[in-house]
Amino acid sequence: MFEAFLTSSAVVALAEIGDKTQLLAIILATRFHRPWEIVAGILCATLANHFLAALLGEQVANLLDGKAFRYAVAVSFIAMAGWTLVPDRMDDDAPRESRYGAFLTTLVAFFLVEMGDKTQIATIALGARFHSVLAVMAGTTLGMMAANVPAVFLGEALIARVPLGVVRGLAALLLLAVGLWVLAQTAGVLPG
Repeated sequence: MFEAFLTSSAVVALAEIGDKTQLLAIILATRFHRPWEIVAGILCATLANHFLAALLGEQVANLLDGKAFRYAVAVSFIAMAGWTLVPDRMDDDAPRESRYGAFLTTLVAFFLVEMGDKTQIATIALGARFHSVLAVMAGTTLGMMAANVPAVFLGEALIARVPLGVVRGLAALLLLAVGLWVLAQTAGVLPG
């Protein structure tokens, strides 16, 4: 359980750097100037989204528990490593004028923008790998908060100073390592 928590935290914290949800956090912070409401919205949206994602991963793994599925999980981590190297842009995902305030706007925007995002896909894969919904959800949520809370409070100054290419490279290496580890366990090279 502790391994699931730590791995989930590290994977998502690194994968989130420069991700569109982190860019969204910066946009919301500069728009609303209510950092604690934005942080609360990010926390609630992430808890809900990542609980569902980890649950989905665990349930699919329970239904399809076999070597072929474990190989698919390994390949998904390796594919996520490649996807992590591709920078995100906000484009049309930026929030429009809102009359609902910082918390509700953040809650809804974060939940929706996270759908199909690489950190959500990683959470599904982590749920499938570890079969521990709560540990994975707690870990991925901690990783999201570790990456996004500084973005809310420090905004663009933080992004300007963080070498995103290096962070994306570290995240990709971590995802690749997890994928290769699952692959080696499934093949019987490492104990499972």
